[in-house]
Amino acid sequence: MEEEIIKEFETNLKTSIESLEGRLKKISAGRANPSLLDNVMVNYYGSMTPLKSLVTISVPEARQLLIKPFDKSSLASIEKAIFEADLGYTPNNDGENIRIVIPPLTEDRRKELVRQAKATCEDGKVSIRNQRRDAIELLKAEKLPEDIETRCEGRVQDLVTKYNKIIEDLLEEKTKDLMSV
Repeated sequence: MEEEIIKEFETNLKTSIESLEGRLKKISAGRANPSLLDNVMVNYYGSMTPLKSLVTISVPEARQLLIKPFDKSSLASIEKAIFEADLGYTPNNDGENIRIVIPPLTEDRRKELVRQAKATCEDGKVSIRNQRRDAIELLKAEKLPEDIETRCEGRVQDLVTKYNKIIEDLLEEKTKDLMSV
């Protein structure tokens, strides 16, 4: 039973890391990336539809996104959805496509984004600590012999250390990406 608890714990940790990576991707480094628009939902004929299922998104220049809708009649609602998503970008509609120019980052904005990335990573560490607490409580509830319980808690802590290191590496990589001009 303790093996199942530890395997489930590690699965939860992997899920937390994937979630953290997704949140870090949303912190823009001043370069155009189609994933910046992943969470944009468009009111398409009365139903909320993900933007990426209605358009093709390309990057013609380092600081520009080009959005080509499959259905030209949806152009206005796509533009409105991008604007309302409050991403800090202004969509420019030319009648056939929408262009989004990503403004260059100032030094202050870069530092603010690094602080945001640190806060996001700290949230990831808090999530891991909470999962560790839950896993240890489950192990204690099993009424295992003391030596097995201690060994299992050690394995749980080893996993926590491993995944905290992954978070630190992600933060270092993101900081380097944000601070490079």
